[in-house]
Amino acid sequence: MFDIDRWQEIWITITHNKSRSVLTAFGVFWGMLMLVLMVGAGNALEKGMNSQIEGFATNSCFFESQQTTLPHEGFRKGRRWNMTNSDLPVIREKVSELQHISPVLFAWGQDKNVVRGDKNGSYLVKGCYPEYDRIEKSKMIHGRYVNDIDIDQKRKVCVIGERIYEVLFQKGENPIGKLIRVNGIHFQVIGVARSTSGVSIGGQTAETVVLPFSTMQQAFNQGNIIHFLAATAKKGVPVKVIQDKIAEILKQQHRIAPDDKDAVWSMNIEEQFKMFNNLGIGIAALIWIVGLGTLFAGAIGVSNIMLVTVRERTREIGIRRALGATPRNIIGQILSESIVLTLVAGLSGIVIGVGMLRATGILLSQGDQFFKDPQISFGMAVASLIVLIIIGTFAGYLPAQRAMLIKPVEAISEE
Repeated sequence: MFDIDRWQEIWITITHNKSRSVLTAFGVFWGMLMLVLMVGAGNALEKGMNSQIEGFATNSCFFESQQTTLPHEGFRKGRRWNMTNSDLPVIREKVSELQHISPVLFAWGQDKNVVRGDKNGSYLVKGCYPEYDRIEKSKMIHGRYVNDIDIDQKRKVCVIGERIYEVLFQKGENPIGKLIRVNGIHFQVIGVARSTSGVSIGGQTAETVVLPFSTMQQAFNQGNIIHFLAATAKKGVPVKVIQDKIAEILKQQHRIAPDDKDAVWSMNIEEQFKMFNNLGIGIAALIWIVGLGTLFAGAIGVSNIMLVTVRERTREIGIRRALGATPRNIIGQILSESIVLTLVAGLSGIVIGVGMLRATGILLSQGDQFFKDPQISFGMAVASLIVLIIIGTFAGYLPAQRAMLIKPVEAISEE
């Protein structure tokens, strides 16, 4: 049952020691404010990082040929070699854990290499399979991505990036079916793409012209050479498995020493993202350690002020004991005062912290920022309340125990 007289007494006691209570409660307030702000900043950083990798296959790996560093089967070290079309069916056959694979060709932007009428620009040209869109996902603003028919028939079609569209075409103009000249050859536009991720291979999607892989090989006299190879693992399969198998197959196909670690360059995206995740976990742990440490420092201050309060109220506590107050009543009074003081200070820190995060989120939303929506979750707010109650109880425990040691006769006679 709610005892209004008891809560009035608690409030009067706190306000009676107003100056000391405010200074002491400030430690709890500051600790909770810092915890809320740091957790909000950590969440914003995590959301920003996730937004950068959204749409990019985290179960992927990439390969590129490098000079050999060991002699093998009559070949001297330092030999240059290239991946070729013939590697693809072998990899598909022998790597059962493989999900998607796409060869990639690059032609880095020459001066004004993409032209339409009197408009032009210098952009990256990339040739790939339709499966590449499963690895580095693009959002199609107009039209479609390259497909298997484009590959089989070696069609002279292309997908242009959003920025290229803005340069070559009028705003609102339909680009589908229009011709542009890429490195001196005309291609028909079949789509306009926008990146869904901050991660890209070779260059930004917005400034890239994508051609069917087979078309680019033929149109630019690349023979059967592959510049880059992208692959993803099936669900539940570690990327390291296909990374090692593909590297081994490439070495066998091109007569490279099995222990030559540099001839086949590879990058495991899964491992890179795990490093980012571990970094995020470490940052979150550090935030909670610092925040809780500050809170407990504030709790020590609350405990000290309660000890002083008990000392000043020795005579009062003795009289109450003499009049029949039970140990439970005395302990409850001290703990209640401690918890109320802690909750008031802590909740103030939460409210002001959430307000500051909200204001920061509004400012950040005005542009494309790496930090996104710095807020705390409802679960974190509930957890904070529980932590405050625990801290308030902890802060009041020792003073309550001291109050229980006061003997009524000695307390009444004390001046």
